[in-house]
Formats: sequence, structure tokens, C-alpha cells
Amino acid sequence: MIICRLFGKKIMPGKHAAFLLLLLLVSNLSRTDFAEAAVFDTSKDSWAVLGGYGQSIPGWGRTSQRVETIDLALRYNHLIFDNLGSGWYRGFHSILLELPIHVVVSPDVSSMIGMNFLACYTFTANQDIRPYLFGGGGPVYSFADVPGMGSELNGNYQFGMGLSYRINPAHDFLFEMRYHHISNGGSEEPNDPLNSVKALFGITF
Repeated sequence: MIICRLFGKKIMPGKHAAFLLLLLLVSNLSRTDFAEAAVFDTSKDSWAVLGGYGQSIPGWGRTSQRVETIDLALRYNHLIFDNLGSGWYRGFHSILLELPIHVVVSPDVSSMIGMNFLACYTFTANQDIRPYLFGGGGPVYSFADVPGMGSELNGNYQFGMGLSYRINPAHDFLFEMRYHHISNGGSEEPNDPLNSVKALFGITF
């Protein structure tokens, strides 16, 4: 049985859907003969602003604290490969760069800031309503005093799904749900992770 390592800890295949999502994205990227590469073309890139709510779930993994956040994020979406696949799974690959601010409202009143690098696949069979899948991670710095978090500098990984609804040629409305994990990877003790669910709304421009 294959075992992967993340932050120096063993993770069984199938335990984290992010691992499977990454395999799906990589396998589709290998089919570049059916795609239009747009690595250096920024004409189809877009920005988005998202906001929403998140909550960690005590008892989910080693999570012991219920931490509630108001989440804000500025996102840059860079197209990598266009016109992939056909039929219902036709779509494009892009890279999402996010600058999130997590305003902690419970149990402390403080904030966390970070940077996310996410791989995304958007289904374009319907040009007005487009589902998408994404996954990735990055660093998180916490100003919050959350019991069990032994470090201010942490890492996060996350995955989720969303829906993009075309409002007009210049703007899309976004709705997404994501699983979000924060921990310090065992660099300091204690290291109680935060396993959270987040719901976000946004608009592209």
C-alpha cells in the first residue's frame, strides 16, 4: 500500500480527497495535445473578491477547538490550459493565487493571514453555469490566541468545489464550499490542527 507524507506525517491514500483531486488535475494536464496552452497569455485571466464564514469542527481529526472566522480573500485566476476534454467534462485548468484574511471571532478576536496556491479545473460545457474543483495550500500566520496552536507560523491545505454563474460578460458570481486544514506540521508543540468547513461567496472582475 502506497503511503504519502505531508508535513512529515503519514497519510493513507483516499483519506484526503485533496490527494485524489491532485491526481485528477495532473492526469488532465498530461493531455496537452488536446489543449490550448496559455501559460504566458494573461488575456483570459481574472480577479475575484470572496467573503464568507468558516468554522472548525471539534472531534474532526485532532481538532479540539471550535474556531469561527469571517473570511475575506483577493484572488487572481491565471489560465494555464484551455479547451480540455469534450462533452460534460470539457473545461480549462487554471492556477489560483489567493491572499486570504481570516478574522477570528471566537474564541479569540484576532486574525490570521496567508497565501494560497491552488490548482483549479473549471467545467465549461455550460458557459453560464460552470462548476469547478480546486485544491492546494500555502503558509498561514496566526495572530490569534487559540488553545492548542503552538506556533504563529503555520501551513494550510484545502480543497473544495464551487459554482460560477455568469452575470454579464464582465462579471461572474461565485459560490464555493471548501475543507480547510491548518497546522504547524509538528514544528512546535502543541500542534492541535484546525479542520474547518468554509462557505464563500464572491464576484469576478
